[in-house]
Amino acid sequence: MDDLSTLWVYLSASPIMSIMVTLAAFLVASQINRLAGGSAFLHPVIVAIAIIVAFLTLIDMNYQQYFEGAQFIHFLLGPATVALAVPLYDHLERVKQMFWPLMIACVSGIMTAALSTIVIVVGMGGSRETVLSLTPKSVTSPIAMGIAEKIGGYPSLTAGLVLVTGAIGCVIGPLLFKALKINDHSVQGFTMGLAAHGFGTAQSFAVSSVAGAFAGLAMGLTGMLSAFILPLVVRFLGV
Repeated sequence: MDDLSTLWVYLSASPIMSIMVTLAAFLVASQINRLAGGSAFLHPVIVAIAIIVAFLTLIDMNYQQYFEGAQFIHFLLGPATVALAVPLYDHLERVKQMFWPLMIACVSGIMTAALSTIVIVVGMGGSRETVLSLTPKSVTSPIAMGIAEKIGGYPSLTAGLVLVTGAIGCVIGPLLFKALKINDHSVQGFTMGLAAHGFGTAQSFAVSSVAGAFAGLAMGLTGMLSAFILPLVVRFLGV
């Protein structure tokens, strides 16, 4: 027992603890997702977050202490995002051919997501802060949180809503493709990356490299353009 107590004290004070917890939570979450038939509502990211939150609450560890170790995994997000350029480069000619339709679709998607959110939340009597927190929900988390902070929303609330949006998009997207008989993987991928950001991109890579490449392109374009467009939309509407 003394040896176990000593080991626990060592691990709890070491960055190794956070890394082990993060990896273990994701492995468990992935297994749960497989058992659930790949349901997007039990996406490994969402389930892993729930497991980590429960564990940190159980051992009374604050987020800052956890992140001291988890930052090593967080660092890999940058290289992983940059790596999306590799499959995109493989389909560069196709992207060039579809450049203007893709740009128009991207801007239209950003405006539709933002305006519909504002109208629905305001119509339901939501507060100004809630409206501003929901407006960037269709953008990948790091950019969405930055946009929310800039326009006056709550970044933490935005982060949670981004996850929910991604999960819902992964469920509804394939159903819409089937109903509308959309079989082009480039269109499917771009749609998923635009509407469901990182979740949609990950799901698109499971479909094909073409879908994954266009999803990554949509996710990047949506994040970049939203950072410019959404503050202007909010200011113009006087939200």
